[in-house]
Amino acid sequence: MAVMVKDGVPQPIDLSMEPERERIIALLRALQALPASERDISPLLRQFPSPTGTYAKSQLIGAYRQLVAEEIFSPDPALERRLRGRPVRTVSGVAPVAVLTKPFACPGKCIFCPTQEEAPKSYLDGEPGVLRALQYAYDPFAQTSGRIQALAAIGHPVDKIELLILGGTWSYYPEAYRQTFLLRCFEALNESPSATLDEALLRNETAPHRNVGLVIETRPDCVTPAEVKQLRTFGVTKVQLGAQSFDDQLLYLNDRGHTVQQTRDAMRRLRLAGFKIVLHWMPNLYGATPESDFEDFAKLWDDPALRPDELKIYPTALLKGTRLFELWEQGNYTPYSEETLIELLVKCKSLIQPYCRVNRLMRDIPASYIVAGTQKSNLRQLVQQRMQQIGSTCRCIRCREIRAQEILEALEEIYMEPLRYETDATEEHFLQFVTSSGYLVGFLRLSLPKEARDGLPIPEIRTAAMIREVHVYGPAQKLGRRVGGVQHRGLGTELLEYAAIIARDAGFRELAVIAAVGTRRYYHARGFDRGHLYPIMKL
Repeated sequence: MAVMVKDGVPQPIDLSMEPERERIIALLRALQALPASERDISPLLRQFPSPTGTYAKSQLIGAYRQLVAEEIFSPDPALERRLRGRPVRTVSGVAPVAVLTKPFACPGKCIFCPTQEEAPKSYLDGEPGVLRALQYAYDPFAQTSGRIQALAAIGHPVDKIELLILGGTWSYYPEAYRQTFLLRCFEALNESPSATLDEALLRNETAPHRNVGLVIETRPDCVTPAEVKQLRTFGVTKVQLGAQSFDDQLLYLNDRGHTVQQTRDAMRRLRLAGFKIVLHWMPNLYGATPESDFEDFAKLWDDPALRPDELKIYPTALLKGTRLFELWEQGNYTPYSEETLIELLVKCKSLIQPYCRVNRLMRDIPASYIVAGTQKSNLRQLVQQRMQQIGSTCRCIRCREIRAQEILEALEEIYMEPLRYETDATEEHFLQFVTSSGYLVGFLRLSLPKEARDGLPIPEIRTAAMIREVHVYGPAQKLGRRVGGVQHRGLGTELLEYAAIIARDAGFRELAVIAAVGTRRYYHARGFDRGHLYPIMKL
């Protein structure tokens, strides 16, 4: 039978009962017969109703898998994709699992930031992620396990997990809490207990749910050299950095509590240590104008100390209980109209470089919390539509990644298109596989430091070239299995070989990679030795 999940998810179908078994088989056969172009399956679901209404996709996925095990059905990836709930969740190649830390203090006093007793700093108790965390009383094990079970129930592969730890400033939580939080998350991934975090990280190398990326969020002024090493010790591979603006006057007016130079310093340290960097940027802060915001956004690409790998654009939301709300009541602050914001974001998106991925254009804040200004949750879609109308395009990774397009049955359709750019500390090589029609299939970030990393307390990478990310797109597939699609074709290995040649030709004798613990063995099998914090290859 299908896997039992938490309350609120439909119960599995008992296939031992007739005539329900025959009804399910007939429904699945009818779904198999649908043309691939037909995406709406609701008419068939109504044609074959359950005893209590309409079958849920999670029920049908469970029944299908049981019938495959009984050899009534042969494995049918197309049918499984059709039944999979919210396929976009794993269309980028991994299963994201977001968990939240408990409410805790923050060193910032930002005038736009909400504070609620039951939510971490800057979050709201009505946000979907917070509601899930509250359901589990912020327990890290229960949150992680619950999200994995929920994804599995609607048909997603859950053996490659990107774990996102959200909720305030991670670096400001007590170290004991951070250790315990991570330990419990990894015990959920491993489906087994561990005495220490180090043991849990080691076990994850062969765990049922391997961690292929570990993400935290923090402030620029918290990223010290010691904190960079601590993050790597914890297995972190990606850092979300709340920059918000690149104008010191705006940072001061909004009581942000850090400077632009501290953002530059934090990015330099993180980049030299191999981390992927996600910057948060907020238009419509107190004191900003659409014109100044556009100039500010341009600094992301003009300033070599910035140039992030990923970006989250969070238009300032006007919320009750904040000091910004008081300024609005006094007539000293005006939120942008929806039209003004769309025009600004259309201009901004045209500047984004091909090596950057834009993850969000809007916070997931319920409209009922926003007092004035745009409340549209589909802001990204509105911006994309406007860009199409005026003939503009966005070159970011998210707009180019291949996702579910079935156009890659022949490897000949893929070719390498390297992109090189400079930062203040490194020479970056963005090695990308693209198709003749412009889809991005996979990429590797190779970082060549311009000088030895003497400012970081991590001696094993002092003079090494660094691979900061390897990612092959397309719907996620199970480890070691390939049924169509893009993953597991050897593209990652080819990217690694290409990167090694560039690093060796540039005079480097070692090549390190910032590997998540669940990917270590992948790199070991491809010539990387087990280092202390990084797998390292001798060139």
